[in-house]
Amino acid sequence: MSLEEKISQLMNMSASIDRLGVPKYDWRNECLQGVAFRGKSTLFPQAIAMAATWNPNLVYKVASAISDEARAKHHEFARNGERERWQGLTFSCPSINIFRDPRWGRGQETFGEDPYLTSRIGMAFVKGLQGNHPNYLKVVAEAKHFAVHSGPEKHRHEINVLASKKDLYETYLPAFKACIQEGKVEGIMSAYNRLNGEPCCASKSLVEDILRGQLGFKGYFIGDGGAVTDIFKNHKIVNSLEEAVAMAINVGCDIINPMNLTTLAKTKRYRKAIENAVNRGLTTEEIINRNLKRTLTARFKLGMFDPPEEVPYTKIPYSVVNCKKNQELSLKTARESIVLLKNENNLLPLSKDLKSIAVIGPNANNPEAFYYIHYYPGKYNVITPLERIKTKVSSKTEVHYAKGCDLTECSEFDLNQAIEIANKAEVIIMVLGITGRLEGEEGYVLGPEKGDRTDLNLPLVQEELLKKLNETGKPIVLVLTSGSALSVNYAKENIPAIIEAWYGGEKAGLALADIIFGDYNPAGRLPITFYKSLDQLPNFQDYSMENRTYRYMKKEPLFPFGHGLSYTKFKYSNLQINPEKIRQDEVINIKIDIENIGDYPGDEVVQLYSSHSNPNIRTPIQELKRFRRAHLQLNEKKKISFELKSSDYSIINEDGLEMIVPEKVSIFVGGCQPGFEDDNNGIFGSFEVI
Repeated sequence: MSLEEKISQLMNMSASIDRLGVPKYDWRNECLQGVAFRGKSTLFPQAIAMAATWNPNLVYKVASAISDEARAKHHEFARNGERERWQGLTFSCPSINIFRDPRWGRGQETFGEDPYLTSRIGMAFVKGLQGNHPNYLKVVAEAKHFAVHSGPEKHRHEINVLASKKDLYETYLPAFKACIQEGKVEGIMSAYNRLNGEPCCASKSLVEDILRGQLGFKGYFIGDGGAVTDIFKNHKIVNSLEEAVAMAINVGCDIINPMNLTTLAKTKRYRKAIENAVNRGLTTEEIINRNLKRTLTARFKLGMFDPPEEVPYTKIPYSVVNCKKNQELSLKTARESIVLLKNENNLLPLSKDLKSIAVIGPNANNPEAFYYIHYYPGKYNVITPLERIKTKVSSKTEVHYAKGCDLTECSEFDLNQAIEIANKAEVIIMVLGITGRLEGEEGYVLGPEKGDRTDLNLPLVQEELLKKLNETGKPIVLVLTSGSALSVNYAKENIPAIIEAWYGGEKAGLALADIIFGDYNPAGRLPITFYKSLDQLPNFQDYSMENRTYRYMKKEPLFPFGHGLSYTKFKYSNLQINPEKIRQDEVINIKIDIENIGDYPGDEVVQLYSSHSNPNIRTPIQELKRFRRAHLQLNEKKKISFELKSSDYSIINEDGLEMIVPEKVSIFVGGCQPGFEDDNNGIFGSFEVI
């Protein structure tokens, strides 16, 4: 290749080189809940809902289905000569940032607030996307945003995030480490922000020392949209685009990704800037060669230069797109993601033979409440709660519906209509919450915070509607839609049953009705903490983990991380820890019996937490170390086994170094984090490091 040709391949829109048989290629694509933007695909639950399943094996199957559809769509586009944006095989997913603050509008794209849970779910998603062929990748996953990124959205292009070495290695990097070393992720996408003064897309300490050095990453590194431009335009680290692209290229940013440039013609300025940078000696052709080898390697692994008959994934038929099997998988995932937050006096499940039900709320019949509308424009076959409730109950049951209010506004007519049907009903099912209209990514959501939330409450009109209907004295089942925590303090005190349904994808209504009427026993668990109010949180721009998430929060939450109820009861017994005294680097085997002693078969999410006792080192109050989702029939007893390695009982010190110190380590195994074992009882134990 000539230098000009090489430079053309460093852009997110890579030009064709006809004489070498290199077709043009756009590296940008998304698949949060399914293949995004370009036509129909199966809509799975949003990422935060996938995390709420606490089921990596299921998430692997979801990602495998998504990559099947991605391959089928890509080859259909290629057969028609289409190689534009959102048609490629390189996906900027998953987002494995830590959801450290519930105000962040993009937290819904993550797998929650815990490093270990995020690692397991994220790695499963990566493996499902990339496939298991020894020679070819099904698609490429780009784990993002490297590193330490979680809002605020309106400052993401300029903010300098300050993070200690302890927080970096203890909280923000473990999921990237797992996806790289265990998941073999092929791509990593940068964050926009600076980290401790260095722009993340051009940081020597992040990219050279940590990513490629300590973590051993061998794949390609791509800047997020506009991140390289931010180096001079917003971070003001350098004075020109030439200096910015050189700075990024030199540390190993392999693909320059300008914001919102959708044609090759629009990238001319950036290609010229790289050429000027070479001519000025700011970067070299040898460095460009190094970077280009990594991006071309990814394209070779995708089989883009091989005969199609040699690449197994080219044979995936287009009929797989939104096929029945994938729709059923979406339904299964939605069922497993739903969290029963409260069920006073066993109001749920409801009988299908009630005389009358009032279904009320702005999201009861709103398809937009169940997917990320900005990435999935157009109409999808989303089954709403109202639609499914009507067909779920007895033919003799009267189902009345009223919107009650809009998301943030209310008319007197809507309110009066809701009160009228509530008074006629035996039970009220309210579907409230927020949608992608109120939280999301900067550039997609209007408003002063550009997608972030200013508080954690239900919109005021919805809270008032809830209170008005509660005055009727009728029992209420409250269903919440959201991609983040909601401070439903009034509901927790006054409403007997509360369900968190997230953004549940195209089968959300089916899954929700199955749970409300007892055809499926809920077992989702919160992957985030539900706070009582913003008063329990530090400043949004403070990236220290002190007082953040269940791991460092000292105050009592509204609903804790790991919380989720069931229609049945489980009993834990016979905790065995072997050995109880260990030397450094020894493996610990932990076993426990769990028995279904209730009235329904169901899943239990067995959670293992540890806490340290050394008073001289700052450590999390408790932290998740292992978990397993297990199904138990009535009266069935199972033995659950876990193995802890030395890295599981080590401590990260203030210098970011892993240490194993002599101490007593406490263990808790149960259905939630310790201190909230009323969810399902658990057992404490300990072992000693000598």
